[in-house]
Amino acid sequence: MSAKPRTRIQQKNRDTILDAALDVFSIHGFRGATLDQIAERAGLSKPNLLYYFPSKEAMHQELLTGLLDTWLDPLRAMDPQGKPVEEMLGYVRRKLDLARDYPRESRLFANEILQGAPRMRGAIEGDLRKLVAEKAAVLTRWMDEGRIARVDPVHLIFSIWALTQHYADFDVQVRAVLGAGHDPFAEAGRFLETVFTRLLQP
Repeated sequence: MSAKPRTRIQQKNRDTILDAALDVFSIHGFRGATLDQIAERAGLSKPNLLYYFPSKEAMHQELLTGLLDTWLDPLRAMDPQGKPVEEMLGYVRRKLDLARDYPRESRLFANEILQGAPRMRGAIEGDLRKLVAEKAAVLTRWMDEGRIARVDPVHLIFSIWALTQHYADFDVQVRAVLGAGHDPFAEAGRFLETVFTRLLQP
């Protein structure tokens, strides 16, 4: 028997709760977050919260499950038949856009990894590892064909993660160091394009 479809109000309340939970988890981490904090941020009572989600763990898991696809999409979009340098610069831009547009999700992911990935280890060792291996094989082929410089393909992908997600995970530090009047993501985009163009040119 199929589950009864949610009403518009039920879906709205679920979305409100998940948005509030994302705020709280991205600030306090899973361990530091409480149901009371999430309920207050959502503007709902704690019993109402528990009507939609039985536990803090259930909210956290739902957020992480939706996040993984968002996180993998930019790498999936890298076209093996495209022009190698252009494809890699496109990947860098997509990852930087993700850091700009989804900073809370980036911090949620970072917090999960820092805690040993207890709720995401299977996905990381499964879908993520498989996708990285697939794209690393594409990069290695491009290197063998002399179309990009030879570097370690997996560490190349790691470096893109580090140099883009930094702008979400350390946003306060970035803006404090740059000071007023700077657009961190526009400046980072120009800088990273220069770095990876020089690195990848055969």
